[in-house]
Amino acid sequence: MKKLKIGVIGLGGIANFHIEGIQASEDAELWSICDVNEEALASRGEQLNIPEERRYTDHKLMLRDAEMDAVTIGTPNSNHFDAAYDCIQAGKPFALEKPIALNEQEALTLRDALIHNPVPHMVCFSYRYKAAVRYAKQLIEKGELGFVHHVYSQYLQSWGLNEDIPLVWRFRKDLSGSGALGDLGSHILDLHRFLVGETVRVIADAGTIVKERNRIGAEGKGAVDVDDFCHVLARFESGASSSMSISRFAYGRGNYQQVEVYGTKGALLYNLEEEDTLQVKFGDEQQFRSVVIPDDCRVGQMQSYFDLLLGKGDGLDATIQDGFINQLTIDRIIQSFTEEKWVSITPVEAANHG
Repeated sequence: MKKLKIGVIGLGGIANFHIEGIQASEDAELWSICDVNEEALASRGEQLNIPEERRYTDHKLMLRDAEMDAVTIGTPNSNHFDAAYDCIQAGKPFALEKPIALNEQEALTLRDALIHNPVPHMVCFSYRYKAAVRYAKQLIEKGELGFVHHVYSQYLQSWGLNEDIPLVWRFRKDLSGSGALGDLGSHILDLHRFLVGETVRVIADAGTIVKERNRIGAEGKGAVDVDDFCHVLARFESGASSSMSISRFAYGRGNYQQVEVYGTKGALLYNLEEEDTLQVKFGDEQQFRSVVIPDDCRVGQMQSYFDLLLGKGDGLDATIQDGFINQLTIDRIIQSFTEEKWVSITPVEAANHG
């Protein structure tokens, strides 16, 4: 059977995950690569046995390749919009890293472009593909928890504590849109929607702990103008209440993620540090217990992308519409901690904005 020919745009850290997923699949092959860094492009090209004619410094040239079936986009946030928009205009399927844009207006433009020119695509909200998360979704949708009252979530990392890390793009608003909020909070916001429903009201606090870092390729220090941490209280459309705590300054944490959901009949606790686990407590049970996760919940993100391209998707992949709502919520959270007030996100606004 003919394999999907996949191009990879951006050769930063997340590209390793994309490439590993391509190489592990029986349905796809790594066809071409693209990066503005010519040295990295040459080095990875040799390592991956990609011929020079299929190594690109301009993604627009890559998209002209009629043999290439689809791409993944794993560039810094500031390039997400251009790469995805150009894919839509070229009619080329794509998997886009989150957040999908730097702001609400860019996200809206992508959403509207897809309405006029539909293209198979997915947004890489990676934690939708954790087995424990998928089983949690099944339990909630079956009504095992009853009516959900509370959702408490954390996403904690510690790498920001290292003040020797220079002013990389993640610390600059013009290149990232936001800091820990867009990097980590976007995942939690998506998990809240995936598991429970729409967020309609937020109030937030955020701050920058290390305010200056060494410039890259220049003397002196530059300002960090994004959040290092963000804490959000929110209400769901259902009336349930939630909290979200995210930080790059949580000492001792690597990639710690936890979501707790409490209902009228039961509760569950999803945790990710080294592997994803799920604990539940139902009815008269005396304590939380670990559960065995069904095999049908064990899926891979990249294989899910290929299944989508082959018409075998399970309907649980995130779309640009999901990414737009995510970005809209991020922008309202920024408004909230900037203006120090509650900010509303109406369902109509999320569904029909623009």
